[in-house]
Amino acid sequence: MTPNIKILQEKKAFICDMDGVIYHGNRIIPHVAEFVDWLLQNNKKFLFLTNSSERSPRELEMKLSRMGLKVSEDHFYTSALATASFLASQCPGGSVYVIGEPGLTYALYEAGLSMNDVNPDYVVFGETRSLNYEKIEKAVKMVQNGAKLIGTNSDLTAPAENGIIPACRALISPIEMTTGKNAYYIGKPNPLMMRHALKKLGCQREDAAIIGDRMDTDIIAGIESELDTVLVLSGVSTMENIERFPYRPKYILRDVGDIIGQ
Repeated sequence: MTPNIKILQEKKAFICDMDGVIYHGNRIIPHVAEFVDWLLQNNKKFLFLTNSSERSPRELEMKLSRMGLKVSEDHFYTSALATASFLASQCPGGSVYVIGEPGLTYALYEAGLSMNDVNPDYVVFGETRSLNYEKIEKAVKMVQNGAKLIGTNSDLTAPAENGIIPACRALISPIEMTTGKNAYYIGKPNPLMMRHALKKLGCQREDAAIIGDRMDTDIIAGIESELDTVLVLSGVSTMENIERFPYRPKYILRDVGDIIGQ
């Protein structure tokens, strides 16, 4: 039996994935603008939570603005910010060697961590299009010498405008396989990131729902954090591959437009 959509509409807060829920690459997904208007008009708390570590909240704000969506930067939370927060609590003032884009480096700087390409406390890996053999070789040597390996998220793939592309876990695998050390992944489905999100929203789990397009990150993160879960079929997951998983979302919707009857 399909759960009552009215119960979902009455939630005080929504945690929304971005890739596959809000946009594909630089193309906005249908009904997203209407959904964001509904959130704002009904004074809902909301947070765009992304496993991508490439962009800062300010850059994400500008990206959505170019698509015609006006959302202030305080509505964004990234795996880069979660990673920086985790490392600052584990090793205050520690040092890192970063393989990633500026959004990740900036978040780590802001959290009081310093860059170190000789003997860092951590090797931190996020999605990047500038990955090369030299960086992998350097990271391997550092991990072999005792640096802890951190991945911003455990996504193997990500949706893009022209299809599916490799993501963090796929790209970090040469370092894991060569060193025999498994990375610790901060982003979804790690419940740590969900707790950060709820704290930022200032609400209890009972009052929030998570909306995502991936069974293996968004939905399991919601289940493990005891939030109501909404799977939208506008990204990675399909009705066919949902059956492969031993758990199910509470709601399965075409896209976010279904929440508001669009």
